[in-house]
Amino acid sequence: MSRPRSFLAAEWRDLLMLNYEIDPAALASRVPAGCELDAWQGRHFVSVVGFRFLETRVLGIGVPLHRNFDEVNLRFYVRCQVGGEWRRGVVFVREIVPRLAIALVANRLYSENYIALPMRSEVVAAGRLEYAWKRRGDWERVSAMVVGPFSPPSESSEEAFITEHYWGYSRQRHGGTIEYEVEHPPWKVARAAESKLEADIATLYGHEFREALSGPPSTTFVSDGSQVVVRRGRRLA
Repeated sequence: MSRPRSFLAAEWRDLLMLNYEIDPAALASRVPAGCELDAWQGRHFVSVVGFRFLETRVLGIGVPLHRNFDEVNLRFYVRCQVGGEWRRGVVFVREIVPRLAIALVANRLYSENYIALPMRSEVVAAGRLEYAWKRRGDWERVSAMVVGPFSPPSESSEEAFITEHYWGYSRQRHGGTIEYEVEHPPWKVARAAESKLEADIATLYGHEFREALSGPPSTTFVSDGSQVVVRRGRRLA
């Protein structure tokens, strides 16, 4: 099977990842057809991820005012068997971006759940990262302090499990599934502390996520990121 063409190329930088253990029953209805939940040492996770899109190009073209922007998403982890190969991927619950055009294109092409909100970010050399969005008149945010050096995670670590999912899966309105490949080298990560998610979880993500996301995360870490290529999506048989 030939690989789909590249759809998007960009740099993903300053990734802040807060990872929460969750009851798999809370995710069951969101798993795309043909996929199953993926677990690390028998534990299931959702992650709140904030990061920077830089030098973004769609079909090789940089769109003015849409090349550099922030994103914050909530995602969980699945695996899907395609052609006898197990592919480990992510499913997005909701993605926040600051530009309406970005949200409209992603929702139309991939049936994702993007919303456009005012956003701001703070990436400080001393180690503080914060991504914030304005909703219902209030600023909500995710933040942490970097406390460790950047290094490759061990193969069996939770950090490797979180970062090394190279496929995306999206449940379609008619019940089918879109699969798309995300290419990037393995990322280095650094430990983080003082992590906070400040948001109305039930209205932003759904009541089923309130219990898991209201407690402390299992881990928080930061990745330096890299160049990324997202290939065109295709329907799974």
